[in-house]
Amino acid sequence: MTPALTKAVIPAAGLGTRFLPATKAMPKEMLPVVDKPAIQYVVEEAVGAGLRDVLMITGRNKAALENHFDRMYELEQTLEAKGDRERLRKVEYSTDLADVHYVRQGDPLGLGHAVLRAKMHVGHEPFAVLLGDDIIDPRDPLLSRMTEVHHMRDATVVALLEVPASQTHMYGIATVEGTEDDDVVRITGLVEKPSQGEAPSNYAIIGRYVLKPEIFAVLEHTQPGKGGEIQLTDALLELANDDASGGVYGVVFRGRRYDTGDRLDYIKAIVQLAVEREDLGVDLRPWLRDFAATLD
Repeated sequence: MTPALTKAVIPAAGLGTRFLPATKAMPKEMLPVVDKPAIQYVVEEAVGAGLRDVLMITGRNKAALENHFDRMYELEQTLEAKGDRERLRKVEYSTDLADVHYVRQGDPLGLGHAVLRAKMHVGHEPFAVLLGDDIIDPRDPLLSRMTEVHHMRDATVVALLEVPASQTHMYGIATVEGTEDDDVVRITGLVEKPSQGEAPSNYAIIGRYVLKPEIFAVLEHTQPGKGGEIQLTDALLELANDDASGGVYGVVFRGRRYDTGDRLDYIKAIVQLAVEREDLGVDLRPWLRDFAATLD
């Protein structure tokens, strides 16, 4: 039987240079999306799929991540004394959300290297990798579907999104062939950020993976690729061509995804999520309509 999936790995060692100067002293993963840091949405998604054992791959200046998921007695006592049970509940929620562990990446050698740093914690079990730039709407479960496909096929699974041809150079792009499931494809080729006009398809890998432990042996001999970094995409391509490992499949995601990877998309994500909130949307939606009407 395929081993149970219980562990999630969240790479969080990046410098966040696109958000400077905000990220000079604060991890980009702690930037607020409405009133929660981006990283909390990702951990909540992992927990929602049944993965409560979470390993974060961090780097220097990431202490705020550990603080966020730790107890803060002084704040809790202050809120308790004020009788502010609602805010106290929110503070305690992030503390009790998951069993969170941390390991440093050390050298910034790419996503593949960051995943390899999880080897000692993960061991010989399958595991999920969630990147913090993509927030998946909980109403459109993606990770649980990927887990289901992994168990059905005993294979590595990645999340795919159909993107416009003008955006394919921003992603790892997959060559695919169909299966009996409308939302599942078998991956036969992968290329990391192809040049404009040279992409083999418009199926882009987004930041969700369910990986078999065989990935570690592949990453250990994967040479630096695009950008001089050890690319997870290159290791996945090797597994895709190895039938003994079960191959690599893609789940085509057609739900709501909020990209917090650059400044404009980050702002859009905040607005999209805020208008859906019961406590904010009622007042925000009419204001947005009025504001939009004033734009030239």
